[in-house]
Amino acid sequence: MTSYTPSQQEAIGCLDETLQIIACAGSGKTQVISQRIANILGEPGVEPRNIIAFTFTEKAAAELKDRVLRLVEEQHGEVVGMAEMYIGTMHGYCLDLLQRLVPDTFKFSVLTEITARLLVDRNSKKSGLTTCPTSSAKTPTLRRFIHSRLYLQIASILREDIVDEDLVDQRVWECLDSYLRLLVEKAEFDFTEMINLAVSFLEADPDEDEDARTIHDHVQNDIKYVVVDEYQDVNALQERLVVGLVKYGANLCVVGDDDQTIYQWRGSQVANIISFTERHEGVRQVTLAENFRSSKGIVELGRSVAERISPSDRLAKTMASAQTQPWDRGDILALTFDDENAEASWICDRIGDVRGVPFSDAPGSVARGLSWSDFAVLFRSVAKDAGPLVEELQRRGIPYIVKGLNRLFDSPEIIAVVGLFRFMTREINADTLSQLWVDADLVPDVQLWPGAVAILEEGRNFDRGDRWGVYNIQRVYLDFLAALELREESVPGLPGRGELVFYQLGKFSQVISDFEQIYFNSAPAQKYESFVAWLTHQAPDYYAESDADVGYASPDAVTLSTVHQAKGMQWPAVFVPCLRRNRFPSKRQGGLSVFHVIPENAVTDADRYRGTVEDETRLFYVAITRAQKYLWLSYSPGPNQLYKNRSEFFDHCTGQTWVSTRPSTKPLPNRIEQQPRHDVPEVTFSFSELKYLFECPYSFKLRFLYGFNPPLHEALGYGKGLHDALSEVHKKAVAGEILDESVAQDLVDRHLFTPFAYPELRETLHRSAVAAIKRYFATHGDDIPRTVHSEKQIQVHVAPGITVDGRIDLIRRLDTDELSIVDFKSTDRAQPEEVTRDQLHVYAVGYEELTGENADLIEVLNLDEAGKSTREEVESGLLTDVRERIREAGGSLRDNQLNRLASWCMQCERCDLAGICRDRANV
Repeated sequence: MTSYTPSQQEAIGCLDETLQIIACAGSGKTQVISQRIANILGEPGVEPRNIIAFTFTEKAAAELKDRVLRLVEEQHGEVVGMAEMYIGTMHGYCLDLLQRLVPDTFKFSVLTEITARLLVDRNSKKSGLTTCPTSSAKTPTLRRFIHSRLYLQIASILREDIVDEDLVDQRVWECLDSYLRLLVEKAEFDFTEMINLAVSFLEADPDEDEDARTIHDHVQNDIKYVVVDEYQDVNALQERLVVGLVKYGANLCVVGDDDQTIYQWRGSQVANIISFTERHEGVRQVTLAENFRSSKGIVELGRSVAERISPSDRLAKTMASAQTQPWDRGDILALTFDDENAEASWICDRIGDVRGVPFSDAPGSVARGLSWSDFAVLFRSVAKDAGPLVEELQRRGIPYIVKGLNRLFDSPEIIAVVGLFRFMTREINADTLSQLWVDADLVPDVQLWPGAVAILEEGRNFDRGDRWGVYNIQRVYLDFLAALELREESVPGLPGRGELVFYQLGKFSQVISDFEQIYFNSAPAQKYESFVAWLTHQAPDYYAESDADVGYASPDAVTLSTVHQAKGMQWPAVFVPCLRRNRFPSKRQGGLSVFHVIPENAVTDADRYRGTVEDETRLFYVAITRAQKYLWLSYSPGPNQLYKNRSEFFDHCTGQTWVSTRPSTKPLPNRIEQQPRHDVPEVTFSFSELKYLFECPYSFKLRFLYGFNPPLHEALGYGKGLHDALSEVHKKAVAGEILDESVAQDLVDRHLFTPFAYPELRETLHRSAVAAIKRYFATHGDDIPRTVHSEKQIQVHVAPGITVDGRIDLIRRLDTDELSIVDFKSTDRAQPEEVTRDQLHVYAVGYEELTGENADLIEVLNLDEAGKSTREEVESGLLTDVRERIREAGGSLRDNQLNRLASWCMQCERCDLAGICRDRANV
C-alpha cells in the first residue's frame, strides 16, 4: 500500500467539499488523484459513470486511468461499469458526449492542428482566410499559406475567449461563419468546435432543444464528481464547460500549479487557478509541496526561479525536496561557450561521459547504467536552435529522436524520402534520387534499386486513365519501401539503427496521411505537385512546434524536445541550452498578429497572447523541474546580434549556490552496464486495434509504435455511415421511439459521408446505403423494440499500462429471452469469420466487466444484400481462451516482444503493411 504525506492524505480524504489541489512539480499529484477517485468509488451509491476526470493530454489520461484501475482492483476487487467512468481530455469528452447523444454529429471526424491548417489553405477563400481583414496597411487581408496558422488562432480566440463582440469588425465575424460552415460541409470538428458545440448545448434552454434536453438530463442524472487536472491551463471556454458540468451540484476538484501555466498563447488564464477560491464557496485548498522527482539542488533552483514571478501573480507556496535523488556538487552546471558549435560539442561530450554512470530510479532500487534515452535536451524552440546539435549528434553517430515531427524534414532519411516525390514530379532525375538514398545510407541491396524506381516511374504516369483515387501517395510510398526490401532489420548501419529509421519513416507516413486527408480527390499530377510544394515550403513550419507524436515507440535515443512538449515528462539528465536573451525568455514577435484582426481592447488580458517575461519564467521553471539529478544549463552567443547576450535566466542560475559554473574535477563514479529504463507504454487503444495485436504483433508494432498508416480507400465511410444510422435507430428505441423504413433516406442523408469517393461511386454508395437500411428494417424491424443498449462503452484492462476501449454496436434481448451481442458488418468493414468470432468474444469479456452480466449469444448482422449473417453461442472455453490471449498480448506489448508471424500466411496476404515486414511468399 502506498504511504502518503499528511497533505496528500488531506487531498485524498476530501470528497464532499469543493477542492483545490495546488500540486508543485514532482509532488505525486497523479497518485493522489487516482487514490481520491478510488476512494470516491467506495462511497455509497457512487458508480463509475458518475465520475469525470479531465487531463491535459492523452498520455496523462492513459497513466491516470491505469493507476485508478489498479487501485480500484486492490481496494474494491472487481467493480462493474468501469468503462463508463470518463478519464481523458476535454476535447475527447465533448466529442464522446456529442457522438453518443447528438445524432447529427455522428459522422463528424476530428481535424488535428495540421489537417485544420491544410483545410483552410486548400479552401482559402471559402474558409474566410483570404477575406479576413486586418488593420495593417501592408497586409489588408490575410494570405494563403502564410497566415493560415494565425487565422486558426483568431478563429479559436473568437470562440474560446471572452470577447467584446461589438469591438470586432463585422467582416471578421463573417469570416468565422464561413469557416464554421466549411467545417459542417466537410463533417469535421476542430479542437475548439467540439467543446464550443458541447458548451452551447449545456448553456441552451433544455425545454427548447431536444438535443440540449438529452445532454442536460445526462449531466443532471449521471455526473456527481468532476476532476480537472492541469487547471492552470484551462481557457475561458473550457471553464464554461466545467461550470456546465457541475451546475446541478456535482462535486468539483481542480488540480494544478500556477507556476506551470505555459499555454497562455493558447488562451489559458492563470487567473482561473489564482482566483478559484474567490469564485467558489467553501473551497478546501491543499498544497502538495514535496517534490519526489528531483534532488534538493534542482528543487531549490526551481523554487528560486518561481519566486521571480510577482507575488500578485502566483499563489504563495513552499517547495521542498523529498530527497529521493541525492544532490552532489557538480550535478547542476551553468556553462558559457564561445559559439553554438562548441556548445553542441560539449553536450555530446557530456552525454558520452555520463552514459553508464550508476543511477537509481527510486530509493532502494537497483542502480542501472544511464543509457541514451535517459538524456533530454530541452529547447525554447527546437526549430530555431537545435541545428548545430543535430549536426553534431549525426556526425558522432549518437542516436537521437526529436519529439513530435519537429525537424523531421532535416534528417537525411526524410530528405531522401521527400526525394521520391520530387522525382515523381520531375524536379530531380534518377541519379540525384539515387545519391540522396546513398547519402542517407538507406539502400540495403543496390540490385533492388531499379525495381524500386520502377514503382515511382509507374506511379508518375498520371495519364494512364485510372480514376483519381488510384494515384494514392501512401500506396506509392509503401510499395517503394517494399520493392527496396527496406525492413527494420535490413536498414544498413549499426545495430539499433533500424528502429530509429522506422521511427522516422513512420512519422513520414503520418505526414502523407495528413496531406491526403485534405487533398485526396485532387487531379493526380496536381496532387503530387502540391504535395512536393507543401513538403518544401509549408510542412517544416506546420510541424515545427506540433505537439503530436505519431506512435508509442520509445527508442533508446537522446530526446530533443521543446519545453512545452516536455511538460509532464522527466529524465535523469536534462540539458537546457541556448539560454540567450531574446530567445529564452523569448522576445515578442513582430509582424502580423491576432491584434491586427481582433482589437486588443476586445479581449481580457491581451498580453497573454503575446507572452510576458512572467510567462517565460513559468516555462523555464518547467524546464528545470524535468530533471531528476543532472541539470546542465548553457549559453553561447547566437548566430546574429539579437541573440548575442546571455539570458537573465542563465545569470539568475549562476547566482544560486546549488549551481556550479565549472565542471567538477572529481572523477565520475565507475560506469556500469547501460540499461535504458523500460517504461510501460501508457496506451489506450480500441477493440478493432486489438485485433492487430492478436493477428500479428509486428503489424501492431508498425501501426501503433512506429505510426505507419495504411492507404486511404475511396469507399471509406460507407460502413461507418450504415453503423451510425442504425445506432440512431437503436438509441431512439431505448428511449421509447420506434422508427421504420420510411426514415431510411433521411437516416442515410444525415449519416453517410464518403469524402474520398468519386462522384459516381458516391451515388452508388448512397443508393446501397438506403437499400441496406430498408433491408434491415424489413429483416430485423420486429427486433428493434428489444434493444437493450446501442453503442455500449466497454473496456478491458489488458495489463499494467494497457487498456482497450471500445463500443459494442448493439446489445439486444431476443424473443427467446437470450441476451445477444451484435456486430454490424458491411463490405468495407469485412474481415475473416474467425477474427470476428474472436472480436465478439472480446466484446463479451468487456460486457461482463461492464455489467457483471454474461451474454448468451454473439451475432454478426451482415448489411450487404447477399451477405452472410451468423449467430453463435458464447463459448465459455473460447471466452477463457480470449482472456488468456488478451493477457498474453498485453505482456508482449509491455515487454516489446512484438514479433512477426512464423511464415507468410493468409493474414500477411490481407495486411496492407506486409511489404515493409517480409518478402511475399506462396501461401
